[in-house]
Amino acid sequence: MTAVRNMAVIMPVHNEEEHLERAVGGVEAAVASLQRLQPETTVRVLVVLDSCIDSSAAMAAHFTARFSWFSALAVSFRSVGRSRRAGIREVLRPAADTPGAAAGWWLANTDADSLVPPDWLVSQAAMAAAGADAVLGSVDIDPVGAAPDLVRRWQLRHPFQEDHPHIYGANFGIRGSAYLAAGGFPRHRSHEDRVLAERLRRMGFNVKATDTIRVLTSGRTHARAPQGLGGYLRALSLEASLAPET
Repeated sequence: MTAVRNMAVIMPVHNEEEHLERAVGGVEAAVASLQRLQPETTVRVLVVLDSCIDSSAAMAAHFTARFSWFSALAVSFRSVGRSRRAGIREVLRPAADTPGAAAGWWLANTDADSLVPPDWLVSQAAMAAAGADAVLGSVDIDPVGAAPDLVRRWQLRHPFQEDHPHIYGANFGIRGSAYLAAGGFPRHRSHEDRVLAERLRRMGFNVKATDTIRVLTSGRTHARAPQGLGGYLRALSLEASLAPET
Protein backbone atom coordinates (compact mmCIF):
# COMPACT_ATOMS: atom_id res chain seq x y z
CA MET A 1 0.00 0.00 0.00
CA THR A 2 1.46 3.34 -1.09
CA ALA A 3 1.88 5.76 1.82
CA VAL A 4 -0.21 8.93 1.75
CA ARG A 5 2.16 11.88 1.40
CA ASN A 6 -0.34 14.48 0.23
CA MET A 7 -3.76 15.33 1.63
CA ALA A 8 -6.29 17.63 -0.01
CA VAL A 9 -9.56 18.97 1.35
CA ILE A 10 -12.20 19.76 -1.27
CA MET A 11 -15.19 21.88 -0.26
CA PRO A 12 -17.90 22.96 -2.74
CA VAL A 13 -19.42 26.34 -1.95
CA HIS A 14 -22.66 27.90 -3.22
CA ASN A 15 -23.64 31.10 -1.40
CA GLU A 16 -22.37 29.97 2.00
CA GLU A 17 -21.46 33.29 3.62
CA GLU A 18 -23.39 32.27 6.73
CA HIS A 19 -21.41 29.09 7.33
CA LEU A 20 -18.11 29.38 5.47
CA GLU A 21 -16.02 30.98 8.21
CA ARG A 22 -16.89 28.26 10.70
CA ALA A 23 -16.34 25.53 8.12
CA VAL A 24 -12.87 26.84 7.27
CA GLY A 25 -12.13 27.24 10.98
CA GLY A 26 -12.82 23.55 11.51
CA VAL A 27 -10.60 22.62 8.59
CA GLU A 28 -7.88 24.94 9.92
CA ALA A 29 -7.85 23.02 13.22
CA ALA A 30 -7.70 19.71 11.35
CA VAL A 31 -4.80 20.95 9.21
CA ALA A 32 -2.94 22.15 12.32
CA SER A 33 -3.32 18.72 13.95
CA LEU A 34 -2.04 16.99 10.83
CA GLN A 35 0.94 19.31 10.45
CA ARG A 36 1.84 18.88 14.12
CA LEU A 37 1.69 15.07 14.08
CA GLN A 38 2.72 14.40 10.48
CA PRO A 39 4.86 17.33 9.33
CA GLU A 40 6.09 15.33 6.35
CA THR A 41 2.58 15.23 4.85
CA THR A 42 1.70 18.12 2.55
CA VAL A 43 -1.81 19.52 2.72
CA ARG A 44 -3.95 21.67 0.45
CA VAL A 45 -7.47 23.01 0.97
CA LEU A 46 -9.49 24.00 -2.09
CA VAL A 47 -12.92 25.60 -1.99
CA VAL A 48 -14.88 25.39 -5.23
CA LEU A 49 -17.00 28.54 -5.55
CA ASP A 50 -19.97 27.46 -7.64
CA SER A 51 -22.11 30.33 -8.97
CA CYS A 52 -21.76 32.38 -5.78
CA ILE A 53 -23.44 35.79 -5.69
CA ASP A 54 -22.98 36.51 -1.99
CA SER A 55 -19.76 37.29 -0.12
CA SER A 56 -18.39 33.73 -0.27
CA ALA A 57 -15.79 34.66 -2.91
CA ALA A 58 -14.56 37.64 -0.87
CA MET A 59 -14.30 35.43 2.20
CA ALA A 60 -12.35 32.85 0.20
CA ALA A 61 -9.96 35.57 -0.99
CA HIS A 62 -9.34 36.52 2.64
CA PHE A 63 -8.57 32.91 3.57
CA THR A 64 -6.27 32.56 0.55
CA ALA A 65 -4.24 35.53 1.75
CA ARG A 66 -4.18 34.21 5.30
CA PHE A 67 -3.32 30.53 4.80
CA SER A 68 -0.58 29.19 2.52
CA TRP A 69 -2.45 25.90 2.13
CA PHE A 70 -5.77 27.50 1.10
CA SER A 71 -6.94 28.28 -2.44
CA ALA A 72 -10.18 28.77 -4.36
CA LEU A 73 -11.54 27.76 -7.74
CA ALA A 74 -14.52 29.56 -9.34
CA VAL A 75 -16.96 27.57 -11.49
CA SER A 76 -20.51 28.00 -12.78
CA PHE A 77 -22.12 24.58 -12.53
CA ARG A 78 -24.88 24.76 -9.89
CA SER A 79 -24.01 21.11 -9.32
CA VAL A 80 -22.31 19.70 -6.25
CA GLY A 81 -21.15 16.63 -8.17
CA ARG A 82 -19.48 18.70 -10.88
CA SER A 83 -17.98 21.03 -8.27
CA ARG A 84 -16.43 18.18 -6.30
CA ARG A 85 -15.15 16.65 -9.54
CA ALA A 86 -13.59 19.93 -10.73
CA GLY A 87 -11.94 20.50 -7.37
CA ILE A 88 -10.38 17.05 -7.28
CA ARG A 89 -9.19 17.37 -10.86
CA GLU A 90 -7.44 20.58 -9.85
CA VAL A 91 -5.71 19.19 -6.75
CA LEU A 92 -4.56 16.04 -8.58
CA ARG A 93 -2.84 17.98 -11.37
CA PRO A 94 0.62 17.44 -9.80
CA ALA A 95 0.06 13.68 -10.02
CA ALA A 96 -1.32 13.66 -13.56
CA ASP A 97 1.95 12.99 -15.39
CA THR A 98 3.46 10.43 -13.00
CA PRO A 99 2.12 6.85 -13.17
CA GLY A 100 0.92 5.69 -9.77
CA ALA A 101 1.39 9.09 -8.12
CA ALA A 102 -2.32 9.45 -7.28
CA ALA A 103 -1.98 6.56 -4.81
CA GLY A 104 -0.01 8.91 -2.57
CA TRP A 105 -2.86 11.42 -2.43
CA TRP A 106 -5.81 11.39 -0.02
CA LEU A 107 -8.90 13.42 -0.93
CA ALA A 108 -10.96 14.56 2.07
CA ASN A 109 -14.35 15.88 1.01
CA THR A 110 -16.67 18.02 3.11
CA ASP A 111 -19.31 20.74 2.73
CA ALA A 112 -19.28 24.46 3.45
CA ASP A 113 -22.14 24.25 5.97
CA SER A 114 -20.33 21.60 7.99
CA LEU A 115 -17.81 21.52 10.84
CA VAL A 116 -15.13 18.83 10.82
CA PRO A 117 -13.47 17.66 14.08
CA PRO A 118 -9.82 18.51 14.85
CA ASP A 119 -8.68 14.92 14.28
CA TRP A 120 -10.49 14.64 10.95
CA LEU A 121 -7.41 14.51 8.72
CA VAL A 122 -5.15 12.67 11.18
CA SER A 123 -7.73 9.91 11.59
CA GLN A 124 -8.23 9.53 7.86
CA ALA A 125 -4.46 9.33 7.35
CA ALA A 126 -4.29 6.55 9.94
CA MET A 127 -7.10 4.61 8.27
CA ALA A 128 -5.43 5.05 4.89
CA ALA A 129 -2.17 3.72 6.35
CA ALA A 130 -4.11 0.72 7.68
CA GLY A 131 -5.33 -0.09 4.16
CA ALA A 132 -8.53 1.88 3.62
CA ASP A 133 -9.20 3.06 0.07
CA ALA A 134 -12.13 5.21 1.19
CA VAL A 135 -13.52 6.38 4.52
CA LEU A 136 -17.20 7.17 5.04
CA GLY A 137 -17.58 9.15 8.24
CA SER A 138 -20.77 9.92 10.11
CA VAL A 139 -22.75 13.17 10.27
CA ASP A 140 -24.84 14.75 13.00
CA ILE A 141 -27.16 17.74 12.75
CA ASP A 142 -26.04 20.95 14.41
CA PRO A 143 -28.52 21.54 17.24
CA VAL A 144 -28.00 25.31 16.96
CA GLY A 145 -30.88 26.62 14.88
CA ALA A 146 -32.48 23.21 14.39
CA ALA A 147 -35.67 22.00 16.03
CA PRO A 148 -34.84 19.55 18.85
CA ASP A 149 -37.33 17.02 17.50
CA LEU A 150 -35.68 17.16 14.08
CA VAL A 151 -32.28 16.42 15.62
CA ARG A 152 -33.78 13.57 17.64
CA ARG A 153 -35.43 12.01 14.60
CA TRP A 154 -32.21 12.31 12.60
CA GLN A 155 -30.24 10.55 15.32
CA LEU A 156 -32.81 7.78 15.62
CA ARG A 157 -32.62 7.08 11.89
CA HIS A 158 -28.86 7.54 11.60
CA PRO A 159 -27.38 5.73 14.61
CA PHE A 160 -23.74 6.46 15.33
CA GLN A 161 -21.88 3.19 14.99
CA GLU A 162 -19.03 1.50 13.20
CA ASP A 163 -19.82 -0.02 9.80
CA HIS A 164 -22.86 2.24 9.47
CA PRO A 165 -24.78 2.13 6.16
CA HIS A 166 -24.78 5.86 5.47
CA ILE A 167 -22.87 7.93 2.89
CA TYR A 168 -22.30 11.66 3.24
CA GLY A 169 -20.40 13.95 0.89
CA ALA A 170 -19.71 16.13 3.94
CA ASN A 171 -17.50 13.37 5.38
CA PHE A 172 -16.04 11.30 2.54
CA GLY A 173 -12.33 10.52 2.20
CA ILE A 174 -10.79 8.59 -0.68
CA ARG A 175 -7.37 7.64 -1.99
CA GLY A 176 -6.57 9.39 -5.26
CA SER A 177 -5.87 6.17 -7.16
CA ALA A 178 -9.17 4.61 -6.05
CA TYR A 179 -11.02 7.78 -7.02
CA LEU A 180 -9.58 7.73 -10.53
CA ALA A 181 -10.09 3.99 -10.97
CA ALA A 182 -13.78 4.35 -10.05
CA GLY A 183 -14.32 7.25 -12.44
CA GLY A 184 -14.60 9.95 -9.80
CA PHE A 185 -17.69 11.77 -8.57
CA PRO A 186 -20.41 11.73 -11.23
CA ARG A 187 -21.63 15.08 -12.53
CA HIS A 188 -24.88 14.84 -10.57
CA ARG A 189 -26.65 17.61 -8.66
CA SER A 190 -27.24 15.17 -5.79
CA HIS A 191 -26.32 11.64 -4.66
CA GLU A 192 -22.88 11.93 -6.27
CA ASP A 193 -21.40 10.58 -3.03
CA ARG A 194 -23.62 7.50 -2.97
CA VAL A 195 -22.95 6.65 -6.60
CA LEU A 196 -19.18 6.78 -6.08
CA ALA A 197 -19.24 4.79 -2.83
CA GLU A 198 -21.37 2.04 -4.35
CA ARG A 199 -19.07 1.88 -7.37
CA LEU A 200 -16.02 1.53 -5.12
CA ARG A 201 -17.61 -1.36 -3.26
CA ARG A 202 -18.59 -3.15 -6.45
CA MET A 203 -15.00 -2.84 -7.65
CA GLY A 204 -13.68 -4.44 -4.47
CA PHE A 205 -12.02 -1.43 -2.87
CA ASN A 206 -11.65 -1.33 0.91
CA VAL A 207 -14.37 1.11 2.00
CA LYS A 208 -14.48 1.79 5.74
CA ALA A 209 -17.63 3.25 7.32
CA THR A 210 -16.88 4.71 10.73
CA ASP A 211 -18.24 6.93 13.49
CA THR A 212 -14.77 7.77 14.79
CA ILE A 213 -14.79 10.96 12.70
CA ARG A 214 -18.15 12.69 13.08
CA VAL A 215 -18.92 15.90 11.19
CA LEU A 216 -21.54 18.42 12.31
CA THR A 217 -23.70 19.83 9.53
CA SER A 218 -26.35 22.52 9.44
CA GLY A 219 -29.98 21.62 10.00
CA ARG A 220 -31.32 23.91 7.28
CA THR A 221 -34.45 22.56 5.68
CA HIS A 222 -34.44 24.41 2.36
CA ALA A 223 -33.10 22.24 -0.41
CA ARG A 224 -29.88 23.29 -2.15
CA ALA A 225 -29.84 20.24 -4.42
CA PRO A 226 -32.59 17.99 -5.80
CA GLN A 227 -33.13 15.16 -3.31
CA GLY A 228 -30.30 16.56 -1.17
CA LEU A 229 -29.93 16.73 2.60
CA GLY A 230 -31.94 19.94 2.99
CA GLY A 231 -34.94 18.40 1.29
CA TYR A 232 -34.63 15.27 3.40
CA LEU A 233 -34.49 17.33 6.59
CA ARG A 234 -37.53 19.31 5.49
CA ALA A 235 -39.48 16.10 5.00
CA LEU A 236 -38.28 14.87 8.37
CA SER A 237 -39.33 18.12 10.06
CA LEU A 238 -42.78 17.99 8.45
CA GLU A 239 -43.13 14.42 9.60
CA ALA A 240 -42.23 15.52 13.11
CA SER A 241 -44.77 18.35 13.05
CA LEU A 242 -47.53 15.99 11.94
CA ALA A 243 -46.74 13.29 14.47
CA PRO A 244 -49.48 12.83 17.11
CA GLU A 245 -48.65 13.94 20.62
CA THR A 246 -48.05 11.13 23.09
